[in-house]
Amino acid sequence: MAEQVALSRTQVCGILREELFQGDAFHQSDTHIFIIMGASGDLAKKKIYPTIWWLFRDGLLPENTFIVGYARSRLTVADIRKQSEPFFKANPEEKLKLEDFFARNSYVAGQYDDAASYQRLNSHMNALHLGSQANRLFYLALPPTVYEAVTKNIHESCMSQIRGWNRIIVEKPFGRDLQSSDRLSNHISSLFREDQIYRIDHYLGKEMVQNLMVLRFANRIFGPIWNRDNIACVILTFKEPFGTEGRGGYFDEFGIIRDVMQNHLLQMLCLVAMEKPASTNSDDVRDEKVKVLKCISEVQASNVVLGQYVGNPDGEGEATKGYLDDPTVPRGSTTATFA
Repeated sequence: MAEQVALSRTQVCGILREELFQGDAFHQSDTHIFIIMGASGDLAKKKIYPTIWWLFRDGLLPENTFIVGYARSRLTVADIRKQSEPFFKANPEEKLKLEDFFARNSYVAGQYDDAASYQRLNSHMNALHLGSQANRLFYLALPPTVYEAVTKNIHESCMSQIRGWNRIIVEKPFGRDLQSSDRLSNHISSLFREDQIYRIDHYLGKEMVQNLMVLRFANRIFGPIWNRDNIACVILTFKEPFGTEGRGGYFDEFGIIRDVMQNHLLQMLCLVAMEKPASTNSDDVRDEKVKVLKCISEVQASNVVLGQYVGNPDGEGEATKGYLDDPTVPRGSTTATFA
């Protein structure tokens, strides 16, 4: 028998990179700029910056990659580091790698509806190594109310014009209702080609969510019995151990149903209830999800229970504060935090 050799994380990631990008197709020599619109926000702090760090740490980013943060707040890279690094889970031996990562970071402050701010952002990117011909990826970690202004200004002032590609990533919630969602989709499609637009739900990146299809369709135990004859009821429960924590201005406009139920939990529902797709191709998976949604009856208000959390008098710290105790929440708000 051949001797089994344990590989380090770096070696495993190197093999993964070769398999994914077939060596030269990875374009290691190209300059890539990852622009985080809304870099001062909660999503950027807890999810985006840590994820880019993990990709950088494991060698899964091109060599010439720069990260540019953009938001209205007047911050520095040191400020970004202070608020996001606790979520990096970096080991002491990764200190030098961490310094290298933040050396590739920069920050530009500007308004979301001001053309001059975007011209300044573009000048900043052009000043980076081969920045004028770099591939540019814009991550909109922003409320959908500013998507139209932001995408319009990106298209007019910040696109790579020489040889690099341009892409945008838009997060949930994508609009407030069907009408605003359609309007927003039409607006973005008028500025970017479909292959330049990535509409994502970051909840699908959770390991257990990613493994649901494997658990259902590749497991000989669960596969044959995952049906209505053997399962009486499925309950999807979403709980978080923290409150709005200063995000009340955003959350109060949308509420819990728009914030997590019509996106994250509907995706979970589809993965749990759909039939086995013809393949793992995204189109085949989407088609099966759509079939599930078409089978669901319209929700009636009489079947919905809404609530709003209050502070726990026996708790400690933030746990003692209710939704209305957050200074960023409008006084007297009736927005639901439970449904």
